[in-house]
Amino acid sequence: MEEIKNVINEIKKAVIGKDEVVEKVIMTMLARGHILLEDIPGVGKTNLALALSKSVQLDYHRVQLTTDVMPSDIVGFTMYNPQKNVFEYKPGIAMCHLLLADEINRTSSKTQAALLELMEEGKMTVDGVTYELPQPFFVIATQNPFGSAGTQLLPDSQLDRFMTRLSLGYPSINDEVEIMKSRQTTNPLNLIHAILTPERVIEYQKQIDQVYISDEIYYYIVALIDATRHHELVLQGASPRGSLSLMKLSKVCAFMKSRDYVVPEDVKAVAVMTIAHRLILNYDAKLKESSAEAIVQDILERIPAPGIKI
Repeated sequence: MEEIKNVINEIKKAVIGKDEVVEKVIMTMLARGHILLEDIPGVGKTNLALALSKSVQLDYHRVQLTTDVMPSDIVGFTMYNPQKNVFEYKPGIAMCHLLLADEINRTSSKTQAALLELMEEGKMTVDGVTYELPQPFFVIATQNPFGSAGTQLLPDSQLDRFMTRLSLGYPSINDEVEIMKSRQTTNPLNLIHAILTPERVIEYQKQIDQVYISDEIYYYIVALIDATRHHELVLQGASPRGSLSLMKLSKVCAFMKSRDYVVPEDVKAVAVMTIAHRLILNYDAKLKESSAEAIVQDILERIPAPGIKI
C-alpha cells in the first residue's frame, strides 16, 4: 500500500490540486479498467497520463484521434516482405501498456470501433491473426464536451467499455498560481521518479482479486444497477457490465483502505464514477435539468445498504 501512496504523490508533482481524480485513476488501473476523461482542452489530461506512465514505468503511447486516423493505425497491419517472401505484422500504436487516446469523440466511428476489442479482450485481431497486448493494458481516452467543434457523441457500446468517467475541471485560483510557479525553470514531469513496475501492478491486481465480497454486497450492487433500469428519469439503465465494474472497483476501494473485504461504503464511494456515464436520460430528465450523477446519488439514497460495518 505504501508503494501506491508513493505513486499518487509522484503524480501530484505534475497534476496539482486534483488528488481525488489521481486516486480514482489509480483505482481504475488496479481494477483492470479503462478511463474516459471528459473535459475541456488544457486542464492537464495528457499530463496526468504521462505522470502515471513514468511513475509506474509503463510503456506509453499517445494517439491524437483526428478524423483521418485509420483503424490500422490503432491495431496495426500486415505488409508483404519481398526479401523474406512472407507477410509481416507491423504493430499499431495500441501495442503498449498505457494508450492515451486523445479526443476520442473527434475521430470516425470505424476507428472508434477498432478500440472495442482491445479494450474488452486485451487483444486485437489483424487479418485473422490475434495478437495479445502487453499486461497490464489500459486506455485513458480524453473527450471534449459534446457540442465542441468537430465532436460527436460516442456510441453506447463504446461508453460501456469505460469502467469510469472522470473530469479534472478547472483548478482553483491558488492551484493555478502553483501550476505557473512550478513551471518557471523546469517541467514537473522531469521530477517524477519510478515507483512501481508493470509486474508489480499485476501482483496488486491479483491481491485485489482475493478481496472478499459477501452475498449481501453482491445483492446490494445488483439492486443499485437494477434501480437505474426502472428510474423515472432514465430511458436506458446500466448493463451487467456496470455491475461487474462496480464490483471490481469496490474491491479496489477496500484494498486501498487496507481491508480484505468490501463494505457498503466502498460501493457508495465508487458508484457515481462507475454508473453515471452508462445511463441514457429521458426527456423528463432534460426538462428538469437533472444530471446522471444526481440520479445515481438519488438511487444511493433510495436503496437501503446492508448492515455490514467496518
